[in-house]
Amino acid sequence: MGNLLGSWRFKEPSTVEECDSTWGSDSESDEPAAEDDSGISDSVSPAESERAAGDPGETSPQTESPESVPKMKRSFYAARDLYKYRHSYPNFRKSRQPNEYRNLRFYMNKIPLVPDGIYIEEILTKWRGDYDKLEHNHTYIQWLFPLREQGLNFYAHELTQDEIKEFQSTREAKRRFLAAYSLMLDFYGIKLLDKSGNVARASNWQERFQHLNESQHNYLRITRILKSLGELGYEAFKAPLVRLFLEESLCQNTIPNMQHSVLEYYVYTIRLPATRRRLLRYARQHYRPAHAFLWGPPPKRRGGAVGGGVGAGSSGIRAPAPTPERQRRGEESPTSTLASSGIIVSSHDAMMCQDLAGGGLKGCTGLGSSMVGLEGALMMAGARGERNQYSEMVPL
Repeated sequence: MGNLLGSWRFKEPSTVEECDSTWGSDSESDEPAAEDDSGISDSVSPAESERAAGDPGETSPQTESPESVPKMKRSFYAARDLYKYRHSYPNFRKSRQPNEYRNLRFYMNKIPLVPDGIYIEEILTKWRGDYDKLEHNHTYIQWLFPLREQGLNFYAHELTQDEIKEFQSTREAKRRFLAAYSLMLDFYGIKLLDKSGNVARASNWQERFQHLNESQHNYLRITRILKSLGELGYEAFKAPLVRLFLEESLCQNTIPNMQHSVLEYYVYTIRLPATRRRLLRYARQHYRPAHAFLWGPPPKRRGGAVGGGVGAGSSGIRAPAPTPERQRRGEESPTSTLASSGIIVSSHDAMMCQDLAGGGLKGCTGLGSSMVGLEGALMMAGARGERNQYSEMVPL
């Protein structure tokens, strides 16, 4: 009975305002606000999402009027997923004994990742620069960047608060974690400059940025990497990476396909509202067409009026009332629950599973090792069933 009652302590947000605290104090100062947190959005149809994922830079505010541009909305499901992340997954409180800290033991080089049987030291020493392996293997990312939510690799274990504390106090594990972060940055054409998390283009940035612009399933991985940085004590590393992606996608046009993911997901993995505001102000200066920017403060806080304006942030409209079937699905999102196995899968990796099930990952020859056993097959079937519900999260 205690567990049943405990599940009612957290009420999931149902409106844009309940998800977002970025503009709760619309001040031009950078004074840190409470780590309360952020996410915004309305629900959006698959057609609207497809338009939102396009390159806004293709139209010019001088040649297109606000009325001629399709109105876009934020994804409520993405906002809620990131809201839960920033609030430390309030419904997941189970703990493990110290000898079951598999993520920490993996980073201590004591156990290999499953199912591939590879140790962390082998990955760090032999996989760097092997871009084909890093691209097509889909089992390592959940081990390198663990979260407090289940990923696509059902053999990887989600983090717990106790394990996080132990990890953060273990120097060897932290050293290898930063090495793994540097490994993935190199894969994306980026280099880690210092211990503060500053980043810049690597020498091979042109080739890697082109690949990143085309291989959009990596946007899922980057979301996971950003989340994991925050879980394991490197929250300050997020802003420099997100800032670089904003510059490259909005200003330099080197990764234009990433624009939507940076603004809809990456910015909102950052816990401090003041830091999010700085990034969004920068993005608003360079976003084109300017009137279509969706991530600014609500109109009522900008001009004192409640009326909506084109390109405003959240509108305060509740998500549409679900049909009985959609309500059933909505109760499981942004995590999909496999009742028969008791496994919870995040929306972040549910999208990757959807791609795998639909053949969206081209050249993925390692599918057999990624989706192992009955649980993998169940997840693939579940992803097909949820295709419509999560379609608004494309391309992430």
